[in-house]
Amino acid sequence: MSAMPNKPRLTDPTNAGPVRENTALPTRDILGISVSVATTQQALQFLDGRLQIKAPTEVSFLNANGSNLAAADPLLASALRRHVIFNDGIGVDIASRVLYGSAFPENLNGTDFMPYFLRNTRHVLRIFILGGHAEVIQRVFDEFRRLAPQHQYVGSHHGFFRTNEIPAIVDLIKRAQTDVLLVALGTPLQELWLADHFSATQCRLAFCVGGLLDFVSGAKPRAPVWLRRMRLEWIFRLMLEPRRMWRRYLLGNVRFLGRVARAAVTRK
Repeated sequence: MSAMPNKPRLTDPTNAGPVRENTALPTRDILGISVSVATTQQALQFLDGRLQIKAPTEVSFLNANGSNLAAADPLLASALRRHVIFNDGIGVDIASRVLYGSAFPENLNGTDFMPYFLRNTRHVLRIFILGGHAEVIQRVFDEFRRLAPQHQYVGSHHGFFRTNEIPAIVDLIKRAQTDVLLVALGTPLQELWLADHFSATQCRLAFCVGGLLDFVSGAKPRAPVWLRRMRLEWIFRLMLEPRRMWRRYLLGNVRFLGRVARAAVTRK
């Protein structure tokens, strides 16, 4: 998709003048990673405030698997410490209950938060997607245009590129005058990619969105709403892809809970 450099960017359609914003969200240390404590609305207001003051911001969604990967990969852990982190899934909620005595206010997984953010942000944004297959990206843009037609969807690049192609990709993102970059390369590749290249893209806001594209495009089905409300979507994904997911959800969840138990004992 081609860029549209003559269009206005990062505007506030309400034209309401300066708005007082929170400069930070409270956080909880979940096994070495600071996770923001916020409702969906508070997260939206915080990110809108960051856009308002033009503060470059990287956002990730931490689940049990991401926590395990960060514990084993110092580069990933270092990258995440630069991000605003939101809680994703029941595992991180269990850790919060054990370590702090209460769960997070809401489950802020990227699959639900990103459409909410695009529909409700007060800014008109220029959005670029990096990752996935070209045909999947096109279906995602079609769905985003239906959900949030006020934004400009200015470009994309598939996720199957070589290292020597990265400078051209960064230049493509920059020339599109991108405000919001969605990086869907999977953990840890997406976080490490941003650690190396976010500044060069000159974006204001970047989200690590993992499997978002597959769900928004319909390439993969989501769990029924009742199962999501019970915080058991991971069981649905395990049933759909047992060979690919069993290590992550069965062995990985046990490992994560063991780490939580050790942290609780250490605190006591």
